[in-house]
Amino acid sequence: MDFKRAILNWYFENKRSLPWRETKDPYLIWVSEIILQQTRVAKGKSYYEKFISTYPTLSKLSKAPEEDVLKLWQGLGYYSRARNMLYAAKFICENYDGEFPKEHSQILELKGVGVYTSAAICSFAFDQPFPVVDGNVYRVLSRFYGIHTPIDSQQGKKEYAILAKKVMCKNDPASYNQAIMDFGAIQCKPINAECPKCPMKSSCYSYNHNCTKLLPIKENKIKIRNRFFNYFVIMGNDNTYITKRTKNDIWKNLYEFPLYESNSKLSQNQILKVISEKAAWLNSNKIEIIASTHIKHQLSHQKIFSIFWEISATSSDLNSKCSLLTKTNPSKINDYPLHRLTEKYLEASHLKKDLF
Repeated sequence: MDFKRAILNWYFENKRSLPWRETKDPYLIWVSEIILQQTRVAKGKSYYEKFISTYPTLSKLSKAPEEDVLKLWQGLGYYSRARNMLYAAKFICENYDGEFPKEHSQILELKGVGVYTSAAICSFAFDQPFPVVDGNVYRVLSRFYGIHTPIDSQQGKKEYAILAKKVMCKNDPASYNQAIMDFGAIQCKPINAECPKCPMKSSCYSYNHNCTKLLPIKENKIKIRNRFFNYFVIMGNDNTYITKRTKNDIWKNLYEFPLYESNSKLSQNQILKVISEKAAWLNSNKIEIIASTHIKHQLSHQKIFSIFWEISATSSDLNSKCSLLTKTNPSKINDYPLHRLTEKYLEASHLKKDLF
């Protein structure tokens, strides 16, 4: 069976209608690929449409304030993608006169662009024969050709890269790359693959050796880190306080309530001691505090156990160091770019109506 011809035949009958497939504009294709790096197509589509409506050109994006870009990105996660896009847009405007580069090596140098994304842009925008290799492609190649080398090993990455280049359709790289990714997403799915209906099953190694569920093979499992977040939600005087995350950690440059991270879950007495010793902006002798909301939040490599401590405090309970925080009316809090955990609290808190 001619692998590439079979993939293309399937694609022309089953391809998904997606807005970024209707253009050859490298800027728009770049935006879509960055959004889809860690996002499912169904969710990414609406964000893509909002993003290009707000920033229809590279030039307009390059002039955008970072807070505005992050606010538009809110809910997508992996916010470094948005920051990298803004940095790259400025870089292109400064170094390529605002014209998106066409050379693979130049695209690969852009911040936030890796081997997969550069290949996607080159093939989709410029019809250059660079094969894309993402999770869908690994799965299709592994199952069809019976490759047992782990996809996350150095040998595996090299082996798959060579095979992907060998079998791709160089006459129509854009269609081929879209085809193999769609095939992996729709037909050759991670779970419940549509093997009985697959037009390629007669030549598929995994189907004929009954090992579809075993391929592809991964060498290393993701190690999950547990973290314990204690948020202080100040209630009173028709104001509350938030702060911007500035360290090189998750959610950089997004806003949240003042935070104390502990090594384990803390009791109310322990958190009062923390406030007394650590929260220099708050006088702890008169305040009332309750643990209102417990939220578990799962990230790819981290599990966050959070408690939102609601604190009734008047202006006399706050001291001059509270100027280090951002004071805002609760009705305005959603004007700031917030991470998903803060959003969850605002959605779930039983005191939301009283405070917000």
